[in-house]
Amino acid sequence: MIHKCTCPCPQTPRPCSATAQLSPARRSPPPRRCLLESSLPGTSLPPSLPPTMAVYSVCVTTGPYLMAGTLDNISVTLLGTCGESPKQRLDRLGRDFAAGSDSWYCSFICVKAPNGTCTQFPCYQWIEGYCTIELRPGTATTICQDSLPLLLDHRRRELQSRQECYRWKVYAPGFPGIIDVSNFEEMETDKKFALTKTAPCTDQGDSSGNQYLPGFPMKIDFPSLLHMDPNIRYSATKTVSLLFNAIPASLGMKLRGLLDRKGSWKKLDDIRNIFWCHKTVTSEYVTEHWCEDPFFGYQYLNGVNPVMLHCLSSLPSKLPVTNDMVAPSLGPDTCLQTELERGNVFLADYWILEEAPVHCLNGRQQYVAAPLCLLWLNPQGALVPLAIQLSQNPGPQSPIFLPTDSYWDWLLAKTWVRNSEFLVHEHNTHFLCTHLLCEAFSMATLRQLPLCHPVYKLLLPHTRYTLQVNTIARATLLNPDGLVDHVTSGGRQGLLYLISTGLAHFTYTDFCLPDSLRARGVLTIPNYHYRDDGLKIWAAIQSFVSEIVGYYYPSDASVQRDTELQAWVGEIFAQAFLGRESSGFPQRLCTPGELVKFLTAIIFNCSAQHAAVNSGQHDFGAWMPNTPSSMRQPPPQTKGTATLESYLDTLPEVNVTCNNLLLFWLVSQEPKDQRPLGTYPDQHFTEEAPRRSIAAFQNRLAQISQEIRERNQGLVLPYAYLDPPVIENSVSI
Repeated sequence: MIHKCTCPCPQTPRPCSATAQLSPARRSPPPRRCLLESSLPGTSLPPSLPPTMAVYSVCVTTGPYLMAGTLDNISVTLLGTCGESPKQRLDRLGRDFAAGSDSWYCSFICVKAPNGTCTQFPCYQWIEGYCTIELRPGTATTICQDSLPLLLDHRRRELQSRQECYRWKVYAPGFPGIIDVSNFEEMETDKKFALTKTAPCTDQGDSSGNQYLPGFPMKIDFPSLLHMDPNIRYSATKTVSLLFNAIPASLGMKLRGLLDRKGSWKKLDDIRNIFWCHKTVTSEYVTEHWCEDPFFGYQYLNGVNPVMLHCLSSLPSKLPVTNDMVAPSLGPDTCLQTELERGNVFLADYWILEEAPVHCLNGRQQYVAAPLCLLWLNPQGALVPLAIQLSQNPGPQSPIFLPTDSYWDWLLAKTWVRNSEFLVHEHNTHFLCTHLLCEAFSMATLRQLPLCHPVYKLLLPHTRYTLQVNTIARATLLNPDGLVDHVTSGGRQGLLYLISTGLAHFTYTDFCLPDSLRARGVLTIPNYHYRDDGLKIWAAIQSFVSEIVGYYYPSDASVQRDTELQAWVGEIFAQAFLGRESSGFPQRLCTPGELVKFLTAIIFNCSAQHAAVNSGQHDFGAWMPNTPSSMRQPPPQTKGTATLESYLDTLPEVNVTCNNLLLFWLVSQEPKDQRPLGTYPDQHFTEEAPRRSIAAFQNRLAQISQEIRERNQGLVLPYAYLDPPVIENSVSI
């Protein structure tokens, strides 16, 4: 047990080690303390023997974070199966107890027994206020492996306190459950929790805290940002880095008048000057090639939304494209039916936008289309658009646009598709399928799995900062009059609709990369780097997870009898997928194989998938016409009317453009305090077998990285978003 008192002793500096005497005694916890007991094996004494005293050496390690030390009093107690030591204050001067704050970050405690055996007690958490923490040795155990009533009771009390701390909240109908940050108000007055905050909090649904911050274009819900549990909030380093990225870029645009300038762009070239100092190789390539058909098709494979294409064997009735329409594009040696039979025709269907609400920006009505885009894999291996229909209902007022149409007609049709890409990508592919779902996984892990559980140890690094970044998003993007209300055609109401509709149709097949690629029929498209790199990373994660699961779950029965694991998957099914059986997500896990697949998918989506759909947003969106966030004119109902002037009048206004590009820049810049995929500096696993598995996983990721970099050397436009060193372990921006 670690005891932390908030009243510092003026006479003795805080130390980092101590010795403790252990003898049989009854455990007598002080009142109003949330105990996290450390159970030390080998400390029990036969009742027939007289009490004897043994000396244990205790080494306490403080984490490397800024302000991780404390001036508070820290003491330690060792607890065995039949007794406990007296409380021993740590009294040696060291960096662990140097000047800091009321919070203290404890990494781990190492206890050396009289026979020289060392036992490590992982902690890796911030400790605030007056409290007592119980820690168990680092050996991972499932509930089936614990038989002592003391240990079973410890698991129960730990989960009970965390469930009281981390509570679910319904943000909007049809949304996955989110964390209720208003609950942390209670932590300040109820000191039985180990994790506390010290100020009252306004409910995050209360918009009374919405205020404008000078230099920023949107309102910010400050109360929901000020009160966050210390173990899920950004570190000081990450917070400073995020502000350093945000404030100069925003103030720079503000000082140049871009955030306040309404009206159309005078000419396309003016857009180049928005981020003149933040250009990348990819953003420059996009600026030069955005209007070309091969690059339009390339983005379906390796852009920020590489999950839209479905292979067709026949055309849907709602897209009445004829062979005569596309014959000039296909050439004389083939026809549409032949290409369908060969599996070379693909469809991107934006059906979800058909009934999406629309919004006003700068007092002007905006518009949304629900296009169908037909693409063809040509003999040169390039994916190119064949036909575009801007609605789900064919007819005289919904013409099918073709590459043979006038330049501006065809470019405008493609730009409408790119606007639809933006809406579906940002709301569904990105925010719903990575941010919101990963928040639900994080919540269920914190609430249903104790610190000693092997699945908790496996998943915890992949939940780092997810609850914090999503709280920031809800306070700055999703809140009323937040950034979404300032940049998108649908505004906040459109976002609520798209996410709830998207979740209602999301399936386990969509969630698992190999299954999704197979179901969409895109396993053989050439130059699909997202697919190739993603499958390698999926396989590496799957191999790693298989070893961990095989070590702790040797049989079907070991999975089925783990009541904590079943409660965890059940809560994910209920809170993330709202109990919808048609989703195909598991409600219960019956075999180690099922557990391996589920854990692999969670880790992949919390890390690699988020990197694939997030990191390139500035690269592909800095040239606004390639990814417009809104459209100011309705979709054209006739051909032959588009001109440069009408095209500029359809694109977003200057201030809307700049607001959106500011967002793209910020979310594409991962703040400091990063942990790439496979990096586990916190040693939650202390056994040799899982540590060997971690090393093998890291070696495989290094091989994948080398393969990707060698491949990229031969590409005109390198694809590096799934290079393991640039993939964050978790959704943290």
